[in-house]
Order: sequence, then C-alpha cells, then structure tokens
Amino acid sequence: MKPSLQVRLSQHLALTPQLQQSIRLLQLSTLELHQEIEQMLEQNPFLETEEDAVPAFEQSLERPPASAAASSEREDVEARNESGNDAASDEPAGIDGAEMATAASDDWENGTEREDFDGIRETPSSASSATGDEDFEPQERNTGSQTLQDHLRAQMAGMRLSAEDFAALNVLIESLDGDGYLADSLEDITAHLAEGDDASRQALLERLQCALKWLQSLEPLGVGARDLPECLTLQLRAMPRCEAQAIAIIVCKQHLDLLARRDLKKLLAVTGADEELLKAAQALIVSCEPKPGRPFTKAEANIVVPDVIVQKSGRGWKVVLNPDVMPKLRINDFYAQAIKGQRNGAGAPMSARLQEARWFMKNIQQRFDTIARVSQAIVERQKGFFSHGAIAMKPLVLREIADELGLHESTISRVTTAKYMASPMGTFELKYFFGSGLATEAGGNASSTAVRALIKQLVAAEPADKPLSDNQLAEMLAEQGITVARRTVAKYREALKIAPANLRKAM
Repeated sequence: MKPSLQVRLSQHLALTPQLQQSIRLLQLSTLELHQEIEQMLEQNPFLETEEDAVPAFEQSLERPPASAAASSEREDVEARNESGNDAASDEPAGIDGAEMATAASDDWENGTEREDFDGIRETPSSASSATGDEDFEPQERNTGSQTLQDHLRAQMAGMRLSAEDFAALNVLIESLDGDGYLADSLEDITAHLAEGDDASRQALLERLQCALKWLQSLEPLGVGARDLPECLTLQLRAMPRCEAQAIAIIVCKQHLDLLARRDLKKLLAVTGADEELLKAAQALIVSCEPKPGRPFTKAEANIVVPDVIVQKSGRGWKVVLNPDVMPKLRINDFYAQAIKGQRNGAGAPMSARLQEARWFMKNIQQRFDTIARVSQAIVERQKGFFSHGAIAMKPLVLREIADELGLHESTISRVTTAKYMASPMGTFELKYFFGSGLATEAGGNASSTAVRALIKQLVAAEPADKPLSDNQLAEMLAEQGITVARRTVAKYREALKIAPANLRKAM
C-alpha cells in the first residue's frame, strides 16, 4: 500500500481555554464564584480588588497630614527635651517620623494611594481588623450561646453526688444527641466502658441506670429519653394530674401509632375514654416538645444572597444586578507598566499572566451580563407572578428563553441553576419560574406551579373535620377548567409537603 497525502476540509467546534473558563464561571453559584476569585487573586499578581474611594474626612481621621504629623513629632521631641529626657534618644525618633510622613505624602501625590511594596492595597478585612471595635469575627459573637451539655452540667453543680455518680451522669450527658435523646443504650455504654468480670459490669450498669433517672429529672423535660414515647411520657408526668393526663400517658406508652393515624374509633375503644376526654389528652400530647434539645441546637443560617433584584418600573418590572455580589476587580497598573518596559521576550510569561487576568475579568463581566439578560426575559414572561403571586404563573420552558436570547438551552440551564432573584414576592431560584403546562378546557395551558399554589389554597380552606381527598381536589380543579389526574394531584401535594387526607383530619 502506497503512502499518500490527502487534504480534507472539515468544520468542528474547538473549546478554547477562555471559552471553557467562561462556561465554568457561568454555572458557579455566588459562593463558588467568590472562592474562584479568591483563588485567582492568590495565583495571579496582575489581578487585584478595587476598593471604593475613601472620603477626605475619613482619610484625615485615619492618618493626619504630613505637615501636621511632622510638627506633632517635633513638638513631642521638644517637650521631652524640656522635661529633661535624653535628647539623643528622642531626636532620631522625631526625624524618622517626619520622614515617614513626608514619604507617605509623596506616595499619595504620585498616585500610589498608600499601596504596599507589591502594589496591592490592603483589603477591607485586614484594615478593619486593626480597629478596636472589630477585633473578633461575627461568628465569634455567637460562641456564648449555651449548649445542651453545658446547660445540664450547670444543673449538676447543685446536686450532691459522689465522684462515681458524677462521672456516670457526665457519661450519659456526653452520649446525648442533638435532639436530647440518649443515642446509645445503657448496655452498649456499659460494654464500652466496663473492664473486668461480670460483677463489675453489672455494678456499672446499675450506676448508669441510677444516673439516667437523675438525668431525666433535669431540664429540659424529656431529655435523656430513649425514644419518642418515653420523651412525651416524661413531660406528661410533670403536668398537673387529671384524667386527660392519665389518658395521654396511656396513649403515648401504648397507642401512639393510632394517634398518628388519627384512628379515633380504635383509640376510644382501647382507652375507654369518651371523645371529649380523648381530645383533651391529644391537646396535652401536642403541647409537649418531641425534641427537647432543639432550643439548644445552633441552627446554621441558610442565607441566600440574590444575584438579581426585581424592581417596579412604571407599569412593568425591571431587573438590576445585586451590587453586593458583583466583584470589584482591576488590573494592577504598576505591574502592567513594568511588563511593557521589558524587551527581547523576557516578559513573555508575565504577559501571559496579564492576558489571563484580563480574560478572567471579561468572563466574569460576561457572566453577570448573561444572568441579567436571562432574568429580564423571565420577568417579561412572568409579569403576572410579580403582581398576583404563584397562582398567576405561566408555563415556561428553557427553550423559549433560549430562542428569545439566541442562546443554547444548556446555557440557560447553567444560568438558572443556583442563581437567585429577589422580588416583592420573595427570593426564588431562577429555575422556580420554569414549569410544564397542564391542559385547560379553554384550550390553553396552566403552569404546574400555579396548580400547586391552587392546591395549597384549597387545602388551606378545607374543613378540619372533613379534609379533601386527592380525588376531590382533582374534581375541584376540573371545575376551574384544569384537567389533572389524581396521581398528579398526589405528586403535587407531596411536593408541597401536605399530608394525606386521613392524616389531616382533626380528631
């Protein structure tokens, strides 16, 4: 077979590094984007943050003028000389202070604006850490909140216990989970701690059993329980004695599953109580705390920072980017000018880093521009939502926005993932405004989001003693012209975290 040369003409799509970076930045959330920026700031010396200009009166508070600083230093030196101090040791300090103030003034006039030797200004966090009022981080302000274990140990201080009993009670406190329940059984704790023969293990088990009674007598009531029935029973026993309390204890110990199923007939049969007394017992059970350790749990704040903000504009709505999430970046002019002075290709590696910084800033700007365009297109399609709520939501798919903006569906998907919009109706992920359509009798389509909102309204208005079943909800929707199957209603109800009809029925 003879070797030969052939020329072929073909077209293919090549993803350049810049395009790959643009796509990657587009799909990042706000938190991930800030982490990416911090990493780039550490790696690329040409990239720096752009701080807001400091007002003149704040500059005077931070640092006195050079002439004032120099005169102040000279006055201090003269005062120390007059008081009889060593002039030889004080005079150089005054000269150095005047020279430093003059040098700082010269740097300010030359446009360096008090930058460090590397040309990068101090970040606001490092500057504010030097003040006396901001010595600690915001998360350190909450460290004083008391934990469940600390609360229980504080109560142990008033108990007269031997060293062995004190240690046993402390072991049980350490074994509590976040809800206040005993995570391990006493037998497992004994097997983990005991060493030696069976007699020593039995003695330790008895001591732990005694310590458990002490633990369950502490506040909050119900702490140290091993399951939900025991937790509720401990709290009910502390209530004033009455018939309803006795019935509630029986229900919690033996028939809690019947109460969860709202099986009133079987509860009346097994307890022997009348309906009124059983309802009173149910009210006592509902008043109990199923998770006694919940008040001491530090709930992590899940704060969502919106990327865009919807504002009223005349008769319509407009979208503006949230300035709090937009990074303020710039190219370091000092380093960029230094690269221009190099010749013979010596600065080629650094020129590549400079170009990388410029591409990074351009891709970030393009990311926010794309988010703003997509958000504005969504707002134009869903004007009814911002005026009347979720019940006025229209069906919308990614392809409609992609065709309108001339983008690919995958780009719209990246933009709407983990990006949030703040509006008068609340803060929502951009994907929330997309939903499939359900056929109506009029020939149009109703958004699945609007149908879910309508189901929520129907359930909220239902009678407590006769909740609506899924079939009844489907019939009521059909009366309003929305054709939806019972299974679809059940799926939407579960998505809204609404219990079935038998569990919503009041006893």
